[in-house]
Amino acid sequence: MKLILSTNKKLDKIYNRSVLRSKTIEERVKKIIEDVRLFGDEAVIKYTRKFDGVRLSAYQLKVSETEISAAYHNIDPKFVSSLKQIFENINRYQRRFLIKSWRIKDNNGLILSNNYQAIESVGIYIPAGTAPLVSTVYMTVIPAKIAQVKRIVLVCPPDKNGNINPHILVVADLLRVNEIYKVGGAQAIASLAYGTKTIPKVDKIVGPGNIYVTEAKRQVFGIVDIDMIAGPTELVIIANRFSEPKFVIADLKAQAEHTQGLSILITNSKTLAKQVKAELNDLNGYIILVKNLEEAITITNKIAPEHLEIMVKNPYRLIKGIKNAGAIFLGSYSPVAVGDYVAGPSHVLPTLGTARFFSGLSVIDFLKHTHIVSFSKKALENVKEPLEKIASIEGLNQHLNSVKVRFE
Repeated sequence: MKLILSTNKKLDKIYNRSVLRSKTIEERVKKIIEDVRLFGDEAVIKYTRKFDGVRLSAYQLKVSETEISAAYHNIDPKFVSSLKQIFENINRYQRRFLIKSWRIKDNNGLILSNNYQAIESVGIYIPAGTAPLVSTVYMTVIPAKIAQVKRIVLVCPPDKNGNINPHILVVADLLRVNEIYKVGGAQAIASLAYGTKTIPKVDKIVGPGNIYVTEAKRQVFGIVDIDMIAGPTELVIIANRFSEPKFVIADLKAQAEHTQGLSILITNSKTLAKQVKAELNDLNGYIILVKNLEEAITITNKIAPEHLEIMVKNPYRLIKGIKNAGAIFLGSYSPVAVGDYVAGPSHVLPTLGTARFFSGLSVIDFLKHTHIVSFSKKALENVKEPLEKIASIEGLNQHLNSVKVRFE
């Protein structure tokens, strides 16, 4: 880890971090998407053979009931029982995001309402390259289920034997995912966006992935909706002389388990900074030495991290100043690991400073709302004059006439 002062120019590099876009990757992904759009299953099979090293027929792309049943025999039976508390925690938290439709009405016959409905079909990407992200299944599917999405499709790259990790299959089955497909990478995103003979298209795609998956999501946005453009995972820890060094070090190490994971310690303690530096010298990240905790808050807001741990005596005093963070973990006994696996909020969170305008995945991401407008003749007459003025200024005469004609 690099030790830098709060005045160091290197902070600008941290503030302005972004997805490492490559023209080569951009063109490769564009080619894959176009192939899948034009040739469907044939292209998906070709790229699955090329990138995952496994030959599958179109018939084998969809996970069968037999494969799901077999998955239960390939896991520890205690795994299923351990999910109960996790599911309860996520359900309890995510149900609070449900929004009711509403309506307002006045005495002149004006009725305005907003109708909330679930998105009809959602595709969820589950990475399995460096590690099978079993937790991402329930962190994405449960909010979609609570929102009452009718069709939930899960895609996941197969292993060399053409299989998906049995734990992923079991969790998806327990949560009653409608369809599961053995396809990963940009070809998976393209198949969800445009549809193939085997994989019908969806309306929205969510879930983390590598740079190819991220680039594919960026390119298909507009054809479908996506959750966010995400980069490598990141953690900021605010700590001081009262913080337990071994907790700080353990959490920074945990962050480093992720590919390209970024670890940042912000502290006003020179002793802690030196201790962490000595222990984690080879870690990817920074130790930022600040004058005080107020400066730590200012820098944190500029970084807008995915995960933020506030490991000081009274973390609630600092949280009031935090404006930009995907998820905040307070106190010495709230490591990011509890958020990754069991706490309740989804671990699909904004990275690369996008916490300035994005939020963590929730039920809200699976809902859309429709404005409903109803005017009586009297209600229309009440707004006729200001409407006519605006339409005249904009020079849209037929808009103007569409109101006038109703009073002739």
